[in-house]
Amino acid sequence: MTSHDEDIYYEVAMRLTLEASQILRSSIVGRKTIKEKQGDWDFVTEYDSKIEDVIVGKLKKEFPNHRFIGEESTGNNLPQLTNDPTWIIDPIDGTMNFIHTFPHTCVVIGLAINKEMRIGIIYNPILEELFTARKGRGAYRNGRPIKTSDVEDISKALICIEPAFIKVDNLRNKMLERIQLIATKTHGLRTLGSAALTLCYIALGAVEGYQIEGPGISTWDIAAASLIISEAGGVVVDRVTGNSVDIMNPRAIGACNEKIAQQLIKIIREADQLAEMKKH
Repeated sequence: MTSHDEDIYYEVAMRLTLEASQILRSSIVGRKTIKEKQGDWDFVTEYDSKIEDVIVGKLKKEFPNHRFIGEESTGNNLPQLTNDPTWIIDPIDGTMNFIHTFPHTCVVIGLAINKEMRIGIIYNPILEELFTARKGRGAYRNGRPIKTSDVEDISKALICIEPAFIKVDNLRNKMLERIQLIATKTHGLRTLGSAALTLCYIALGAVEGYQIEGPGISTWDIAAASLIISEAGGVVVDRVTGNSVDIMNPRAIGACNEKIAQQLIKIIREADQLAEMKKH
């Protein structure tokens, strides 16, 4: 088995996160060239590619034998995850927020080795929130340890969801039912527009659960954050099976603990059944 110096990997990743974040910070208020990807809810700017080029280009120089999965370079053609060290990168998570100068946007770098997440770094340079985790070493915000909420009753939980998928025809009815049922059965409902940051807020203890799924969601949205949540004491599970999430198929529920995860899965199943019944 090849030995890996994860200290060096982490040091390089941290340096590149901070370097890439300077581009994000300096460009958020400027003019942007905006293109649609999958619809008028999923956008990309020239800065997404620019930031990814900086990160991937420099990682390739440092670690030429490593593999890479990035939102702009890989797109929807996801490679198989192998045992090789694989960097999973989202240059700008929360692109819609970035376009509107809404301050919830971030750079995401994760590293998987032997198909297991080992490093997760998520940085919002606008609000100067740096979330980090290494396998077995805990989760941190700006260098201070963080842990998930201890709420176990969904009626006392603050839950996040992304309503943008109402714009997707085959998801509209399900999303409407999910939003209505979650809002009714929980303490409150929020939407932040950045999957990675929302998952980090679960790790921070500010949010109890998050349903993340849809045609705009992929591996880079949850890979780094799934490690940060688990190291903070939370879980990221597959919405359908209830088992640990497959980061290559992220139909995910992030939660502060298993009890909240299972209660949220139950609510979403109920909402989806209501949507199906109303169709017929």
